[in-house]
Amino acid sequence: MATVFTKIIEGELPGRFVYRDDTVAAFLTIEPIAYGHVLVVPVQEVDRWTDAPPQLWARMNEVAQMIGRAVIDAFDAPRAGYLIAGFEVPHAHIHIFPAHDMSGYDLSNVLRNPDEAKMDAAAEALRAELGTGADGRS
Repeated sequence: MATVFTKIIEGELPGRFVYRDDTVAAFLTIEPIAYGHVLVVPVQEVDRWTDAPPQLWARMNEVAQMIGRAVIDAFDAPRAGYLIAGFEVPHAHIHIFPAHDMSGYDLSNVLRNPDEAKMDAAAEALRAELGTGADGRS
């Protein structure tokens, strides 16, 4: 059975993509710790990050770093947070978010009902920084 992330990547479920290539996709999470909270996900289903082939893991981190720089610029954040948890969905993913302090590292503080207009604006701000379109591609 396909994971929810695979369904987003394949277009079966909606997603606010900010980056996408043949190996990695990045889209806003539906329960962000802050507006601009992105998940970097391999297109290939891999349950745990420790199971990802080294080349795939390296690519995920390359994209995470690129998105981290965009997060800092788009949201005037002093840092881009980076977090791996992986209990919510059995598909490896890296959380990247605007970090102003350590509170973002506690995923129990997520916004359960984020403002849709603010989510759309966050996606647009990141796409502008990354030079990507609504599908996440350059």
